[in-house]
Parts: sequence; C-alpha cells; structure tokens
Amino acid sequence: MEIISQTNRTMLFEEINPEKMDLITLVGDVKGIDSLSDEKIKEINQYLLVKSFDEFLDKFSPTVYSFYNAANQKVMYTLKKPEGIQDDCISEIAIDQNNDFLKMLFTLIDTKRSQGIANVDFKFENLLDMISPKKVMDDIRQVRKEIHYLYGEYDKLDDGDPKKLDTGDKLNLMFEVASRNYNNVMAMLPLAIEDIKTRLLLGANQDEAESEKLQIGTLSIGDNGELKIIEAPQNNSSELMVIEENSNYGLSTVFEEDYEEITESPSSYVKDLVVRTFSPLPAVKADFDVETEVQNYNTYLEFYKDAKDEFVKTVKPLVEKLLGVKMYFDQYATKNKGMQPSLLVTNTKLDMLVKSNNLPRLRTYLNTVNSKNDFTDTVWYGIVPALELEASGKMKVSRSRFKGNDKVAKQEGNTMESLSILLDTVKDYKIQIFFNFMAEEETTFNGIATAGIDRLIDKCSLLVRKDYSEFAIPCLPNFTIIPKDKSGVIIDTRMQTTENGARLSKEKEDILKLWIEGVYVGASYVAAGIVSAYQCPEYLKESFRNVQRNYPGVRFDIEAGDNSLRAVTTMAKEISGFTNNIKDAINSRSFGFVFSSENAQLQDKDIKRITVYKARSLAMEEDGFDSIYKTQVSTYIERILRFQSGDFKHENIVRFFSNNPSSQKSKWLNDKGFVNSIIHDGDDIGYIIDEKTSTCQIDLMFNGNVKNLEVMITKASSAVKA
Repeated sequence: MEIISQTNRTMLFEEINPEKMDLITLVGDVKGIDSLSDEKIKEINQYLLVKSFDEFLDKFSPTVYSFYNAANQKVMYTLKKPEGIQDDCISEIAIDQNNDFLKMLFTLIDTKRSQGIANVDFKFENLLDMISPKKVMDDIRQVRKEIHYLYGEYDKLDDGDPKKLDTGDKLNLMFEVASRNYNNVMAMLPLAIEDIKTRLLLGANQDEAESEKLQIGTLSIGDNGELKIIEAPQNNSSELMVIEENSNYGLSTVFEEDYEEITESPSSYVKDLVVRTFSPLPAVKADFDVETEVQNYNTYLEFYKDAKDEFVKTVKPLVEKLLGVKMYFDQYATKNKGMQPSLLVTNTKLDMLVKSNNLPRLRTYLNTVNSKNDFTDTVWYGIVPALELEASGKMKVSRSRFKGNDKVAKQEGNTMESLSILLDTVKDYKIQIFFNFMAEEETTFNGIATAGIDRLIDKCSLLVRKDYSEFAIPCLPNFTIIPKDKSGVIIDTRMQTTENGARLSKEKEDILKLWIEGVYVGASYVAAGIVSAYQCPEYLKESFRNVQRNYPGVRFDIEAGDNSLRAVTTMAKEISGFTNNIKDAINSRSFGFVFSSENAQLQDKDIKRITVYKARSLAMEEDGFDSIYKTQVSTYIERILRFQSGDFKHENIVRFFSNNPSSQKSKWLNDKGFVNSIIHDGDDIGYIIDEKTSTCQIDLMFNGNVKNLEVMITKASSAVKA
C-alpha cells in the first residue's frame, strides 16, 4: 500500500452535462506529445474527478432546460441548452438532491433496501405519489414550519445579539430556497393547485370530497339551554393591520416585499398565492367565483400533468445515469474510510471519444497516468453503460385492433463498435472495463429469469478470443428501481362545480395519471462499485477477520467460499431467484459478472441484498470464462515489479523473486492466510529469464491454473546470475 496506494480509480465513459468541461477539451491537442504535464493532470482532476455523489452533483450540476411554446401552449424540456433562444426565455432546472423526482427515487431505493422486499410485493404506489402536487405541498409546509420557527426566534432576540445574526443567516438561506420559485410558473403550479383545492373544499366531508356553503361559527348554549353554533364575528382587513406584534403578520409582509423585489413581472394572484402558502393569515375566507376557480384548478392540473409527463420522459435517461453514479459510491458502505473509490467522468459520449481524431487524446492521458511509477492517478477500471441490444424479431402488425405501446424512438446507447475500439485502446494500460446492455425490462432480473442469458452471451461473442478479452467484463442483470408495470403516478382528480360549491370528480376518466415507464440502473455501475469497494482493506475488515491492512483487495475472489455473502451489494433483492436451468446455463460457461437475487443465509441470518454470483471477464479458459481477479493480480504484480526493479532491471528482478526473506516474493508467501493476501494457499509465483530475447516470463499460479505475464528486461552493465 506504500507503493500503490489505490487500486480502484474508475473512469466513467458517459456524458453527464454537455455544458461542463470534458476530457477531450481538457486534454487538448497532443501532436508530438507523449505525456501530459502534472499541471494538466491536476486541472483534469479539478474538473472531472469526484470522490462522492455530492461532489459529483456539485461539479457536473446536472440540468434540464425548459422553455414554452406559445404555438401549442406547451412546456418543452431538453437536456442540452437550446441554441437560438434568448436566455431569459429558458429556465434551468437543477437535477439535484432537492429535485422531487430524484428525491422520490432515493426514498424508494432506501425503503426497498431497509425492507428487503421483492419487486412483486413492494408497494411502489405508496412512494410514487411523492411527485404529486399534494406531496410537493407537504415539503413546502415543512419548510414553512422551519421558517416560522426561526422567524419567531429571530423576532424575540435583541438587535445586535450574535444569536440573532446567526438566526438571520439561516433565515436568509431558507428565503433564498423559497424565492427561487417566484419566477418559475411551473414550480408555482402545485401551490396553486393545492391552494384552490384547500379554499374550495374547506367545508368538504372527507369521504365525499364535496364542499357545502361554509360559515365559520362558535359553539354556544342559548337562553333556554339549547346547544347551537352561531356565526363568528369577522375580522376586517383594517383590524388585521393593528396586530403588528403578530409574527405571522410580520412574516407575511416580508414575503410580500420579497416577492415584489425579486419578481421581474409581478402578478397580484401569484403574490397572494406566495403569501398564503408561506405565511397564511387568520383572515376570513374571501369571496371568489367558484366556477372560475374550478376552471383554473382543472386547467392548472392538466397543464401540470402534461408538463410533468414531458419532464419525466426527458429527464429519465439523465436520472438513470445519476442513480448509477450514486449506486457506484453507495457500494462503499464502510464506517472507517480507507482506500475511498474515486470516479473520473469523461463527460463526453463514447462514440465521440473513440473517433480517430480524439483517440490520441485518450491514449496520451492514459499514458500519463498509467505508464509511470507514480500510481496516484492510475486508472484501474472503466464503466461503459447502456450498450445497444437489438430488439428480438417481432411480427409486424398491419392493423391495431387494441391500444398498444406508442412507437417511440429508442433511447440511443453505446455501440459494440465503440466498445471494441475502447477495449483495444485500454488493454495497453491494463484497464478492466465493466459494461452492461441497455437497462430496460428485458435485461433486468425479471427479464433474464424468464428469457435466459443466451442472447447476451451471443452478443458478446464479438469480444471473445481477442487480445483485450480479459479486460472486457459484461455485467448483468440490470437493476429495477421502478418496474414498468408499476410506474403509474396519480397526480390528482379533476374538480366539478355543484349547487353548493365544488367537489372532486368520482369519474374514472377524471383521475389524472402519468406513467414513468420504469426506471432502471445499469449493472456495470454496481459491479464496478462493489469491486472498487472491496479493494479497500477497511471495507473488507467490516466483514472478515483475517484482513492484512498492507494489501489491497486485488486477489480477493468474491466467488470463493462465502465471500459473496459477506461482501454484499447495497441493492435490495428483486426476484425470488433464477430457475435451475438458467443457473446451469450461467455455470456451464461461467459467463459474465452476474448478480444473484437468491434466498441465502449466513450464520443463520437471511441475506436480503443482491449478491455477486459470478465475477468473470470474456477471457476464455478450458472450462469457461476466467475470473476477473486474475487480471488485476497480474497487473498489480507487474506494476510492483516495475517499481521495485527500476523498470525491470535484470538483477533487481532476480532479487524480487529470490528466497531471501526480505524479497517481495518471500514477504507475500509469508503473508498467506489473509482474505486479501496477494498469494493464497494453492497459488505460486515463478519466473524464467530468456537472455537471448531479453524477456522475463512470469508464471502466476492460481489454484493450479497458470497465468503468464511477460516483461522486457532492462539490461544492466553486468548480469547477475539467478
């Protein structure tokens, strides 16, 4: 660990925000250059390297852009900033921890993880309504509660009191969050919807959801002892002006002034709405036209539903990437941080990066970080999500008898051609690439449990028996966050006018519902995440007693013994398991980095998380595909040897492998018996030097299986005999 301090830096080959810096731009022109400067690497790290999900959101600021189309009266969304439209007509929506859609997905993942319930039994509908106006309003009420509490504290304190100034800072931050939406009509719509509903249905029976004429009264006993409710005396607006000491009134004035100060084109309706939302006054219900309010409510509701529908369709591919990054970092679930995983995001599309004019830039970057004896910025892994998988042949329908799926353009993914060019490039720098096919229903646990994996094995056949095969790791199945058939969100119900006022419609067609069409996460993010996590001795220490703190987890074989039941993912189980036929198909070829959703126990405790079933690359062995750890051990030993032998000097190689107790080989042999030992029981390491060709053949034996590694010897002035 003193020589190589990290073995888990991962490169994500994905575009997150096209408005931010990317690897191609930062590396720049590399004609006649073999290596980048230290300053340039530092700059690349400054823009593209992240060590947590929060830092990732901070550096890449994932954003959706919206603008309005007056021709069709619709709101439009796009992931790229639209060109040719003036800036003041474009709204930027940050997709961060405060976004209701992302918040809902995080809550759903956490709930599923804590309950450990399979998809078939999980109540998705209980959490999906978090993006409905009612739930958005619940969040605002919580913010309102905190603002009122802080304002009350602020109001009580003396001017100049340091505590008052600290409270003022907190209030300023909360007002900043609240005020961001003043100019965003879309953000104000849920408030308007709930506001109208509250006012129109103030006297509604909870079961009937129908209002009657409302007159606020007080309960009293009459002269003859009869019990009756009499109309309460009303406060008029001039009386309200007197109660300056009422903090609620003071706060409503602050909101009113704040709105007028910030808003570019103020509207009295929106101003009243803001005040009513954040600081409701105990004033009597004002007169309003019920018919107009019902019409407004239905218009707002339909516009909100359509806009939310468009927003979800646009943002879903981006959100799935963000969830992938979060799942990568989430796998490192350890209290004591050690070798923390880090992610270098290229922030450019893979097909753009592997173009003939851009490939030299990638090579030069990798040559700088992976071909030196300084391993601080060495990249060990790569993630390539969303590989295109052709749809299986379906019969063409000449006439639609029933309503079927709308024919939508398939989401664009990475191609097998781009992946093979990348693999051919990164093999020279010993980077293991985790990749997955497009995350959709067919490639999830459910899809593979019913259709098997033959189709995926066939698709990967192009990458087998190549020089780069051992660096190609197909990951499956993909993870389901929300299944397609359980992704309906009820926004709300249309309203109708009645003789006495208004009521929510009871007609089925008046329930406004949108379909998210499923949310999925690519398996490569989780696979790279769990492998990056178990490189850290502190992570292994959480589940194993016999851990050597001086070694990374390069030789940790997650398939061995009960390792997979100890080093589990953070993902909740999805199905009851694969059938024996499908497990036989996986075992007969030992194909891919395969996750398992099986029933399992460890020390009489049920395992309720998804575990790793196989961890194989596309390198072929006699009995199937080879384990991924063999490639990494080989790379690790080569790098340690290069460092300790001064770039493979003859006499230093001999010393490295000698039986001297201080040699590196002797130290590794003496440290057998740990879960992360470099050499395990049954392993061995030997070498043969060929003086004629100046090569050193290193034989790595893993339980009887030999893996060869060849290095070129740097000749010294006088050779030392072995």
